[in-house]
Amino acid sequence: MSTAQSPIPPATLRLPAPDPGWRREADVVVVGSGVAGLTVALRCEAAGLRTVVVTKARLDDGSTRWAQGGIAAALGEGDTPGQHFDDTLVAGVGLCDADAVRLLVTEGPGAVRRLIATGARFDTEDTEEGGTEIALTREGGHHRRRIVHAGGDATGAEVSRALVEAVRAKAIPTIENALALDLLKDAEGRTAGITLHVMGEGRHDGVGAVLAPAVVLATGGMGQVFAATTNPPVSTGDGVALALRAGAEVSDLEFVQFHPTVLFLGPGAEGQQPLVSEAVRGEGAHLVDADGVRFMTGQHELGELAPRDVVAKAITRRMREQGTTHMYLDGRHFGAKMWENRFPTILAACRAHGIDPVTAPIPISPAAHYASGGVRTDTEGRTTVPGLYACGEVACTGVHGANRLASNSLLEGLVYAERIAAHLIAGHATAAERSGTAEDRREDGRAPVGGAVRAEVLQAAADRLAVQRAMSEGASVLRSAASLRTTAEALDALRARAAEAEPAEPGVDTWQATNLLTVARVLTEAALAREETRGCHWREDHPERADATGARHIVVTLDAPTHTPRLRPTDGTTFPPTRPHD
Repeated sequence: MSTAQSPIPPATLRLPAPDPGWRREADVVVVGSGVAGLTVALRCEAAGLRTVVVTKARLDDGSTRWAQGGIAAALGEGDTPGQHFDDTLVAGVGLCDADAVRLLVTEGPGAVRRLIATGARFDTEDTEEGGTEIALTREGGHHRRRIVHAGGDATGAEVSRALVEAVRAKAIPTIENALALDLLKDAEGRTAGITLHVMGEGRHDGVGAVLAPAVVLATGGMGQVFAATTNPPVSTGDGVALALRAGAEVSDLEFVQFHPTVLFLGPGAEGQQPLVSEAVRGEGAHLVDADGVRFMTGQHELGELAPRDVVAKAITRRMREQGTTHMYLDGRHFGAKMWENRFPTILAACRAHGIDPVTAPIPISPAAHYASGGVRTDTEGRTTVPGLYACGEVACTGVHGANRLASNSLLEGLVYAERIAAHLIAGHATAAERSGTAEDRREDGRAPVGGAVRAEVLQAAADRLAVQRAMSEGASVLRSAASLRTTAEALDALRARAAEAEPAEPGVDTWQATNLLTVARVLTEAALAREETRGCHWREDHPERADATGARHIVVTLDAPTHTPRLRPTDGTTFPPTRPHD
């Protein structure tokens, strides 16, 4: 693998924040406590690397615990990694990196078994021989039943429980309620750690630093950039924004997957919305309009189990045709027992909002769900900043292409976390060997960086809602040049107003609003540049795929002096075309 080096940007952006008042040293700092982050931490700790986990809330409060459907892997009789590979490529609509997908599906079954060995308990079913085996279900885009699940529809909660218990049993140092602020670099531009702010409930108050030669971003998604999302409140794109300020490349950020079946709570509903898992359709529920018509018939060979982008578009088209705000998911034929045993979480959520799926169809509509793009990495999780790694939803490994295949997300987190850990273990060196001694660093814990350090413009806390509404209005399921330009202008106006106003007070609310604006601006610019409809990127003014020019990745960096996104389209046949350096 090539280790050709990319130039370190002459300037690095950082969030305005107090100087670190405390610091600690490690070999690896993992930012995030979902399936990806905790898997890295457990593997590194087992190999003797001094590992610290930093998480924005509590250890079990990330996106992983909200995952309902399960983990896709070729574990069933007659299923093969090759079939899983084919389904993934179809869902990715020409933009998956074949090597990355092949690693995912080949190493996936073993990764799931190791997760079971860690303590995860998945649902089982009786066999004809009188024994038991792992129960498998089917979801959209899959031609076979290959989804393992737990607690019926509480897979993420079980995975999170098992990993959190393992981390605590190993006494891996953790810093909870901590927002990661910025990457530290040494004089050569290599990673030297991170700054973070502990929000009053952890071991340290205020801003501090964890100094380490390797930082692994596993911060999850950015669904909160939209007004309505399935993501928890902590998913504010912090990892992508941090990487952009550090000079890293991000890719494919325009491909935001909108889950087609989210519980509809009214046209003005904002914030985290209850998810109705794709597994409900996998078990035979039907999508219908208000008249009970199954409108997915004839839309795709897999019907209601078509890839998510196909289903979300079909729902949106039907809503527009009928002038309505939602469609329905009908699972009344399941009966009460199946709802209670197979989908207890969804049943409880629906009933909490006055809907009983046993007796009535569930009102649903699409909402922002998953970022198929993110911080650009290679198959070892390396970004284009030396020493900075990324895995899970914050990363763009090339696996998902233009549209993630259902239940590949937890699998990707597992597989690529293990690959990062293996890479770090194989090339392990102490922080002193890789980044210099503590005396080489400034006393405030901030490592010297190559080039100037510029302070970011902080957004007011109230700008968070303005960003979300602008994105939902113009960069949601339906997009056009006109809607995206309107969104871009609104976002630029928010930044300009913040630059001219009295500086906002540094704090969690203003840092998060700033991160959301940074991610929103890059996403919007990438969506404007992709003049075609592909996967979960739907341009009304360019309704067809542009295979001659569209089979490419749009790579973005952030110009530090001007805070302007710089776009670089690349050939879609390889990912990444220039490998990151060590």
